[in-house]
Amino acid sequence: MTDLWSFLLQTLTASGAAVFLLVVKALFRDKLSPRWQFGVWGLLALVLLHPAGQGGRYVLFPWPLWLEAAKTALTGDYSITRVTAPIPLPFGMGRPEGILDGLYLLYVAGVVLLLLRYALAYLRLRLALRRGFPADATQLRRVAERYGLPLCETVEVEGLPSAFVCGVFRPVLALPAGQAVDDKVLLHELLHLKYRDAAWGLLICLFRCLHWCNPLLWYCAHRAGNDAEALCDQRVLERLEGEERRDYGRILLSMASEQYARAPGTSSMANGGRNIRERIEAIARFKRYPAGMALASVCVAAVLLFPLVLGQGQTLAQATNLGHSDEREFLTAMASARLTPCTTPAGAFDAYGKAVIEQNGIYRALCAPLDEHPALAETMEAFAHGPDHWVHEHWESGLPGYPDHSLGYFLYNLTQNGESYTAMLVFPLQFAYLDGPDSPPVYESEEGWHYVACQEVRAEEQEGRWVALPLEEFQIIESNMEASWMYSGDSALPAAMTYAADLDGLHLEITYQTAHQVDNRVDAGSTLSFGPPSSFDATPKPSARFSTAHASYSFTGTELTPGAADLVNRFAAAPVYADGSGPSPQFGSGQGSSSDGTFWGNARDYGGLSGGAGSGFGSDPNDPPAWPDHYRVALSYVDGRETEIVELWPVEGGDSP
Repeated sequence: MTDLWSFLLQTLTASGAAVFLLVVKALFRDKLSPRWQFGVWGLLALVLLHPAGQGGRYVLFPWPLWLEAAKTALTGDYSITRVTAPIPLPFGMGRPEGILDGLYLLYVAGVVLLLLRYALAYLRLRLALRRGFPADATQLRRVAERYGLPLCETVEVEGLPSAFVCGVFRPVLALPAGQAVDDKVLLHELLHLKYRDAAWGLLICLFRCLHWCNPLLWYCAHRAGNDAEALCDQRVLERLEGEERRDYGRILLSMASEQYARAPGTSSMANGGRNIRERIEAIARFKRYPAGMALASVCVAAVLLFPLVLGQGQTLAQATNLGHSDEREFLTAMASARLTPCTTPAGAFDAYGKAVIEQNGIYRALCAPLDEHPALAETMEAFAHGPDHWVHEHWESGLPGYPDHSLGYFLYNLTQNGESYTAMLVFPLQFAYLDGPDSPPVYESEEGWHYVACQEVRAEEQEGRWVALPLEEFQIIESNMEASWMYSGDSALPAAMTYAADLDGLHLEITYQTAHQVDNRVDAGSTLSFGPPSSFDATPKPSARFSTAHASYSFTGTELTPGAADLVNRFAAAPVYADGSGPSPQFGSGQGSSSDGTFWGNARDYGGLSGGAGSGFGSDPNDPPAWPDHYRVALSYVDGRETEIVELWPVEGGDSP
């Protein structure tokens, strides 16, 4: 906890878990044993020890979301509140600035002072025990041998109201000097010693210090301490029979008005009148729980484990149709965008593509670097409060036209560059603004082709989240805009790689493209569906993975020497990868292709030296893309000469994958 907000996140998260446990404990008060009643506090201890909000998860209530929205509203800060440790770390906060830093330092001072107070109390108690004298251990050994319990150093001290165990690593059993101590009291303290209950008391004191200004957690600490004593009572009663149990209750009742040790690292049978009354009520309900109840207790605890310890992931809050005056909803949506990071490159590309399509700044914030959030928010605020009163999430991406929402976007030529990825995002347009946003919309070119907008985008990991960074302005390209893009490519779009070579008066060229896709199909309600999906899901998927990936390749041969193409009978091509692997080019009948990336054609009967097709990637589409290192092309001739095989290499300037 390095600032006031991180402390608030930690203590509020623990408070929600505490309320939940108190309700559950009340429901099972008479149904589950004292072992469960005390042991279930371990779940709260896990919540207190685990940094709140880590991994983008929250416990029971979306405290991180509410706190982030409040922080931005009060301070204008769009950074993420991070709890790096469940203890205060003031040394990394820098020079205090403003009242919030002052309040945090006040909190830290309270932690330190309370720790010192408890430490001094413990030291005074240990010094007092040193003034004692060794006790006669005859009675103590008899009780320990009877019940099979361990022993420790025992001293008698003047003025003690009751017996107690002090210390964790070198425990001491302190007895009041000059007073007879009942065997059942010794049994109680030896059971504390066996189960090291003083250590639990020390941990409870630590939580009191860390959350000294949270009365709810102090109340829980008090309840946990009393539950520890009630559990020890249960263990005593399980070892006693008949009248001894009633005697134990009377002894406990006689201690109701006695003082007791309050120092950390101690355990005492006497723990205050009100607490003892509750323990006597528990003794009155004492029963030996059947063996099956242990399994039931474990099952209940396991059910509680999931919401309290594992938590649940943050999801994007409402990010559409935010009214221009919906300030609270806007801040909440921006907070959820910070807390719902894109966890995959595909998720970052998907969020960016949908931000462009929907002109949605909240979607853009999902995949934008955190240092861009203030400027994004300012832009959206300006649109919302401007003369046109746009919806609060409105954002201008610079898209030179109106997108086709039924097609969404396509991701072309994905390339891995070290730890980042680049790709061309392609947006089919219903109409384009060829000469700027104020020019009339143009629906198709003179040749009847439609328009697409393209932009190269890089996805990289920053501060534990994947972000999308546009590398250029949008370009408008004429395209056939068919759904077969995913499978056969589009010659109007740039190639991922171009391979070329010259042979026998011919210039041979293969253009290679790839297309990756996130599954954004929406069920249209019909079982008969052919071609592209009828509806596109425009909601970002920050943890998306690519569902499909296809490669397309197009082969052309142009004449350098007139008549050279007329001599070619058939052609075949096959990819060769960097390790030398790959299929061999095989001639086939007509035009065709194979799933291994080979293709073939008949130059004389099927339109000359041109061909190609597409195929799916044989590996996981989320693996780093492996493009062919080069191609082997085989040509057969009509004049009967031997088949020629030539290797086509990337042209100069081509990027190696």
